[in-house]
Amino acid sequence: MVILITGVTRGLGRALAEWYIAHGHTIVGCGRKAAELMDLRFTYPEPHDFSVVDVTEDNKVAMWAERVLARQGPPDFLINNAGAMHTPAPLWKVPAPDFARVIDVNIKGVANVIRHFVPAMVERKSGVIVNISSAWGRSTSREVAPYCASKFAIEGLTKALAKELPAGMAAVPLAPGIINTDMLQQCFGAGADQHPKASEWVERAAPFILTLGAKDNGDSLSVPEAG
Repeated sequence: MVILITGVTRGLGRALAEWYIAHGHTIVGCGRKAAELMDLRFTYPEPHDFSVVDVTEDNKVAMWAERVLARQGPPDFLINNAGAMHTPAPLWKVPAPDFARVIDVNIKGVANVIRHFVPAMVERKSGVIVNISSAWGRSTSREVAPYCASKFAIEGLTKALAKELPAGMAAVPLAPGIINTDMLQQCFGAGADQHPKASEWVERAAPFILTLGAKDNGDSLSVPEAG
């Protein structure tokens, strides 16, 4: 299968990409860090495809999609994983540029990728769109209001998209659980160390994602916990 993953250079995105490659799937990935993408290209050459793309730039996503669709065709799974977090603070203390960055990546970036890849999936009438959500898209905590807002939006956006897809397709908001990533370190500091790393999480998450299909369309789901 062809699996497209945004935010592929680190954290959950990289863990998913490497797991799927190891299990025989073709990965199309993007990220903003040229050096890390170059490393991915050397480590995992064609048919895998890794590109420098900032998902907040609609014109860049459009050009990326045109090239990918011409070479690979529509993806079987589209995983919108790229995300941004702000430094935790009361809402009124979050600088406007930090708030904007979270919204631009976590909402607009997802919409940009959907805008340019999903029409080909709809034309084929198959494929699964997985938008990475969060427990903070279904509940709230103090000092993460912008991030909560972005993930609540992803829940609503994905459920509305699910109603627009033809039979046989699916759009799913997926909460990954609490994983020790750079983003969690930004929130919890050393407290993040008590949570599983992406390398552990992916052994549950990657195969679970592959089970998603039309039966799950519009459902808010979570990666199963260990044990």
